[in-house]
Amino acid sequence: MKYRKFRGKRLFSGRELFDNEHVLVMREDGKVEGIVPLENAGEDIEEVNGIVCPGFINAHCHLELSHLKDVIPPHTGLIPFLLDVVGKRDFPMEVILDRIEKAEKEMYDGGIVAVGDIGNTDNTVATKKKSKIKWNNFVEVLSFSDAMSATRLAEYSKVLQSFNDAAVALEEDHFKSALVPHAPYTISDRTFKEINRLTPGAVISMHNQEHPAEDELYRTGGGDYLPFLNLFGFDASPFPVTGKSALRSCLPHFNNRQRMLLVHNTFIPESDIDFAIDYAREHLSGLHFCLCVNANRYIENRLPPIKMLIEHGAHLVLGTDSYSSNWQLSIAEEIRTIRTSFPEIPLTTVLQWATINGAQALGRDDSLGSFEKGKQPGVVEIDDKMNARRVF
Repeated sequence: MKYRKFRGKRLFSGRELFDNEHVLVMREDGKVEGIVPLENAGEDIEEVNGIVCPGFINAHCHLELSHLKDVIPPHTGLIPFLLDVVGKRDFPMEVILDRIEKAEKEMYDGGIVAVGDIGNTDNTVATKKKSKIKWNNFVEVLSFSDAMSATRLAEYSKVLQSFNDAAVALEEDHFKSALVPHAPYTISDRTFKEINRLTPGAVISMHNQEHPAEDELYRTGGGDYLPFLNLFGFDASPFPVTGKSALRSCLPHFNNRQRMLLVHNTFIPESDIDFAIDYAREHLSGLHFCLCVNANRYIENRLPPIKMLIEHGAHLVLGTDSYSSNWQLSIAEEIRTIRTSFPEIPLTTVLQWATINGAQALGRDDSLGSFEKGKQPGVVEIDDKMNARRVF
């Protein structure tokens, strides 16, 4: 059997950071053989100018919005941003499909091996079918009222079927697809309950607490989301006034042992972190808090409470969000921003978020996320400036 051997300035296994006296041994088919001391590695070692790292996991993206690159200006704030996304999606289909292909290539070249990808359409199916990246397709439901719930679920179920039909001709784990809620400010109670019923044990996601108005909507029925709801024909909030935060009002709809990604968490209060972790321990099979720090900078010019999430034991993963809300689709750039803003967080910790944690969140840690024998996680080089490129 032929092997490829990689030695860098350091070697990150997915869980721990080794020095340059260790060598990664890979089989020709891309599976890991092991990590061995340099003295036992033999000849034909490929020298890598940086950290040797497993392929990255992008736990949150919107590939279908890639045509919105440079269309929406940064720092608008979330609600004007949402209005822009709704109002500026009407591009020629050939442009949409071309930008999807270019964005997929950018992620692949940048060392991303799996993506948790949000979609309201099946526009990404053709690109994903031939992609070497693994895809968790989160078919995102928007259904503001109980009255429209059945119609909207039927509509998005057709999109889900498109991914399921495509998966028949692909490797078994190439696609993992499920219906998911968009956010507390777009999903009615009945729709939440139906998504819960339809996703037993599935990996799902939900945008969470991106703006203080999300909590106000559930606490009082008012706030800054009302102009957004007006756009869809609602003069008042269609959601129940619970007197609680949005997360406390909506997470309990899920009790079917799903694995849940909560995305953004820019304004999550400390007490809600503990609430969510405690709730998940009882009712879910996993709970993961996804950070998309460059999107947070792009939209609100602020970062989520990362140190507070760490202190409360949150399981953190990384995402890029979309080209409507980011300058690039690069997990390396997400790592760079976190390291610049929070230099006290160890590099090993952030690399875990980008690799093994993300693989666990997407239910793919049996094959991705770490250099463990038999896995096929890809090999990425991270240089001294935190640039990344795929090397195997």
